[in-house]
Amino acid sequence: MNVFYNKEGIGDVLMVVLADAPRSEVTAERKGRIATVLHGEEVIGYNIFDASETFAIDTVGPVDLTPEMAEQIAEVVRETGRELDLSDIDYSPKFVVGHVTSCEKHPDADKLSVCQVEVDGGTLQIVCGAPNVATDQKVVVAKPGAVMPSGLIIRPSALRGVASSGMLCSARELALPSTQEKGILVLDESAHTGEPFQIGR
Repeated sequence: MNVFYNKEGIGDVLMVVLADAPRSEVTAERKGRIATVLHGEEVIGYNIFDASETFAIDTVGPVDLTPEMAEQIAEVVRETGRELDLSDIDYSPKFVVGHVTSCEKHPDADKLSVCQVEVDGGTLQIVCGAPNVATDQKVVVAKPGAVMPSGLIIRPSALRGVASSGMLCSARELALPSTQEKGILVLDESAHTGEPFQIGR
C-alpha cells in the first residue's frame, strides 16, 4: 500500500494506491467521501476526500505509513462496505543502505548483473544495469513499495526472466547532488547495512 497527499496540488484528498493498472482501464465508484478505484473488478485504490477531517497530515507527496494510519484508512474504507487487508503491509523504511554480497552477470543480458544485496532483515535479489556495480559495495536500495522522487513506485519484477526485488539507485534517481560518474551511488564503507537512507524530493 502506498499513500499520497498534496493539498495544494490536488486538494484535500488522501490517495491510497494498492496496485498498478493501465489508466485507460480504470474506473471509479463514489460513495460519500470515498472513491473506490477499480481495474475491472479488482480494487486498486481509494481516494478519500476531506482527508484532513480524519488524518493529521503535513506531508506533500508520499506519506510514511504507520500501523495507526493504516488502521484509520481501513476504518474509513469500511464506509464503502469493503474491507482493507492490512496483514501484508511492510512498515519498514523503503530506502536503506544495502551491502552487495555477490554480483554475477545476467545469464541472458550482457549489460545486466544479478546482485544479492543484504538489507535490513534479509537478502534481496536485484537485477541492476549500472556499469559500476560490484561485490562488497555499500549502496542505496529502494525496496519494493518505495516511491522514487519521480513518482515511480518500485515493484517486484523480472528482467529478462530473472526475478528482481528492488532497485540499486543512482544519485540522480534519488534527487541528490553528486560528482560521481554514471551508475549507482556507492556509499562510504562506514555506512551501516540496513539503516534508513534519506533521499531528496
